[in-house]
Amino acid sequence: MTVHATDLEREPLLDAVAPARQKPKRAKPERRAAEVTRLLPRSVLVVGTCVILAVIAVPLLYIVFASMNSDVEVARGAYFPTQFTLTNYTKIWDTLPLANGLFNSITIAGAVAVVASALGIVTAYVLVRFEFLGRLTILRGLIGLQSVPGTLLLLPVFVVFASAGNYLGITVIGTSWGLFLAYLTFALPFATWVLVTYLRGLPRELEEAARIDGASSVGVLVRIIVPLSWPGLVVSGVFSFLLGWNDVLFASVLTRPDTQTAAVVLQIFGASAEGGSLPLYGQMMAASLVCAVPVVVLYLVFQRFLVGGLTAGSVK
Repeated sequence: MTVHATDLEREPLLDAVAPARQKPKRAKPERRAAEVTRLLPRSVLVVGTCVILAVIAVPLLYIVFASMNSDVEVARGAYFPTQFTLTNYTKIWDTLPLANGLFNSITIAGAVAVVASALGIVTAYVLVRFEFLGRLTILRGLIGLQSVPGTLLLLPVFVVFASAGNYLGITVIGTSWGLFLAYLTFALPFATWVLVTYLRGLPRELEEAARIDGASSVGVLVRIIVPLSWPGLVVSGVFSFLLGWNDVLFASVLTRPDTQTAAVVLQIFGASAEGGSLPLYGQMMAASLVCAVPVVVLYLVFQRFLVGGLTAGSVK
C-alpha cells in the first residue's frame, strides 16, 4: 500500500477540523430537569436566600454578642461588643435558679414526650387497623381538640386540679406530675393524629405475614409497627417536648418556686430585671441561649427522622 506525502500532511488538518464538526454536547438530564422545574431565576433565588439568612442570623447574632457584652454597652445600643467576656454565663447560675428550672423542664417535657408517643402509637394502631363503633368520632375529636386555644382550658384545668385536692385529698397544683398531666392533655391528641397519619402509609402485608407466623396483635405492634414507626414517633415526641418546654401560661399557674420550669424562671427574671436601675441584658441573653441549647441538641440528634415523619402519608 502506497502512502503519499499529501495524505500525511492532510491528517493533522483533519484532526484539527474534526472537533469543530462534532455535534455540541447536550446538557445532562438532571441539569435540564432542574432548570425546567425552577420557579424563579437563579439570581432571584440567591438574593432571596441571602435575605432569609440575614433575617434569621442578625437577631441570633445580636443575642450572642449581647450575652458576651456588658449591660452598659447593650443599653447604649452597641451591637458588636468592644470586649468579649463570658462573665454573664457564670453569673446567671447565682442570679436566678436556672439549674433547677432546666432540670424541671427537661424532666417534665421529656416525660410528656415519651408517654405521649407511647400512648399515641397504641391508640393510633387501634384507630387505623380496627373497625369499631365511634372510631370516626374519635378521629374527628382529635382534630377538633387542636383548634381549642390553651388559654380557654386554663381555668377548667385549674378547677379540676383544685377539686382533686379538696375532695380527694391529693395535692395536684404545685407538683411536677400535675403539670405533666396538663401537658399530656394537649400533647396526646397531637401525637395520636401524627401517628395515625403515619400508620396509614404502612403496608398491611407485613402485619398479615406476622399473623400467619402466629404473632398476636400486641406482637405485631411491638415487633412490626414500632420499629417501622420511628420517624413518626420522633416527630410526635419532639413536638410534645416543645409543647412542655415553651409553655409559660400553665407552668406559671400550676407550679410553685421549687417546681418552676425554665420558661417561668426566665419570665420572672425578665420582669424583675426591668424594674431595676439598669436591666441585666447580658445575663438575660445568656440565660436565653442556655435554655435554647437542649432544644437545638434535640433537633440535631433527631433531624434525620423529622423529614420522614413530617412527610409521612403525603404519598402512597
